Amino acid sequence: MAVDLSMPILVVDDYNTMVRIIRTLLRQIGFHDVDDASDGSSALSKLEQRQYGLIISDWNMEPMTGYELLKQVRAHPAMGATPFIMVTAESKTENVIAAKQAGASNYIVKPFNAEVLKAKIEAVFAEHSPQAA
Repeated sequence: MAVDLSMPILVVDDYNTMVRIIRTLLRQIGFHDVDDASDGSSALSKLEQRQYGLIISDWNMEPMTGYELLKQVRAHPAMGATPFIMVTAESKTENVIAAKQAGASNYIVKPFNAEVLKAKIEAVFAEHSPQAA
């Protein structure tokens, strides 16, 4: 399935350098409508103001973690189905399982490059396409 390169994407990370890296990788892939938030709380505010086609969030943030953000997004009727990719520096199996059980669409371990990010995004939208249902 072709991914809609014009869809808005929300990148959530409390580390500005990581936000810039992900934004650059998304541009390399072809996405240009990218917003960012520095934590889960500010991400929720943005999500209430605009509908995003994809959320890419770091796991470890303060005061609201990416995991808590994921659970809030999944519990919200209007944004509950939004594809959500969790990013973390930890590859612990229990974290991957917890993220999947909470409803993460996919999971990326840092560091990663544009090819990995593109493959994860394509996998998410292949799962969410009507043909896969």
